[in-house]
Amino acid sequence: MIIEITDKSISLLPIQNEDTLILCNIYGSTREKELQQVIYWTAEQKQAFIEQQFFAQHEYYKKNYVGAAFYVIKKNEETIGRLYIHQNFHEKGVRIIDIALLPKWQNQGIGKGILQDILRNAEKIGNPVSIHVESFNPAKGLYERLGFKKISETNGVYHLMEWKAAEVVIK
Repeated sequence: MIIEITDKSISLLPIQNEDTLILCNIYGSTREKELQQVIYWTAEQKQAFIEQQFFAQHEYYKKNYVGAAFYVIKKNEETIGRLYIHQNFHEKGVRIIDIALLPKWQNQGIGKGILQDILRNAEKIGNPVSIHVESFNPAKGLYERLGFKKISETNGVYHLMEWKAAEVVIK
């Protein structure tokens, strides 16, 4: 499945080695609120933690999602986020492994637009779309508005959500 992006100012480009720093920064931005609560760590300790966690997560995704596509999201020429997606996960449909935008690009409809494009493309080939999301993640509300439904839960924190074309009309 090729993801056709409607907004022509947005592009998905396969990650390259030179994207590591910005990808780490994008990942770090998703942990900022959590790390604000760790008052006894220095900025250097927090940065070392982010780097360690990013590389561990990135390697885990590459190892456990063989065949997935790993993209940087660009608006015009600026990198604004990341999208990791497996378009035929266990031959059961599309799995959004991760989607994240830098904070200054959030709440502008960019993520929603990309998700809607993913759903439209999945609908064309008759595939469901799934994503894991933490129960406290603000994006969970967006997924619900787009028609994702919780189908399972792990440790009371991680929700597996799924979207099926027959259940929602994408506008």
